[in-house]
Amino acid sequence: MTDAKTGAAQPAAAPKKRDKAAVTDEVWSDERVRSFLQKDTSRLPGDADFQLLLHAYQSMRDFDFERFIGFFIADGHQLDAVNEQGQTFVDYVARHRKADPFI
Repeated sequence: MTDAKTGAAQPAAAPKKRDKAAVTDEVWSDERVRSFLQKDTSRLPGDADFQLLLHAYQSMRDFDFERFIGFFIADGHQLDAVNEQGQTFVDYVARHRKADPFI
């Protein structure tokens, strides 16, 4: 890369370091999975249950999400809750490329 004003060569930028290592095999306890039922959704659009599902989907691996769904239903939450566009969780995530294991 060269400087636009002087034409002098500039050193390439050093690659950015990650500040955290990726954790891919962490075991989630039932308590941790259930904690997603406690998320404050009062300021989020759409049904609270839709927001709980979406947050869990965005945060969990598919097998942890499956456990979450069992706790979600047992706690009296509704799988057919909708977002502000009237979409259910399944309607909303079905367009995502990697959503199949979550549906």
